[in-house]
Amino acid sequence: MVNSQMIGEKQLETLSIQLGQRLLQLGKTVTAAESCTGGWIAKVLTDISGSSAYFYRGFVTYSNEAKHQMIGVTNLSLEQFGAVSQQVVQEMAVGALHEAQADFAMSVSGIAGPGGGSQEKPVGTVWFGFALKQANGTVDVVTRHQIFQGDRNQVRLQSTGYALKMLLQLISEKFP
Repeated sequence: MVNSQMIGEKQLETLSIQLGQRLLQLGKTVTAAESCTGGWIAKVLTDISGSSAYFYRGFVTYSNEAKHQMIGVTNLSLEQFGAVSQQVVQEMAVGALHEAQADFAMSVSGIAGPGGGSQEKPVGTVWFGFALKQANGTVDVVTRHQIFQGDRNQVRLQSTGYALKMLLQLISEKFP
């Protein structure tokens, strides 16, 4: 369980600016495939003037059907592992990367609450996927799992901030 520091709108703006500046430096683009955040990642990225230089499209895939139809998540993965799983966020990130023809993609799927949790996947459980296209055309995929505390809004806010922070970190590690 993560006792995550609460994040606010100002921190999201700062992270969005930092990510945008890094993408511009690299000449790269980003996309997002979002479930529990409902488009919040796309919103904070596009709140920044000039973001059209690096953010062309995003995917709000709240339902399993949308995950399958829009970004190619397999029905088998959805049935076998559930929407909130490592396997599904991997497929979401890679599918979004290809559909948007972007250089980097982040995906998020979780249980924001107040209902929907279980013993295995309590409210606050969120999976993240990150797909990074390398110079040789291969795609590196990284996944992360967090359990956030708070109400529905706080879980979604923390998830948005975590996705932005983690993508910034991965870019700095893999594209120094």
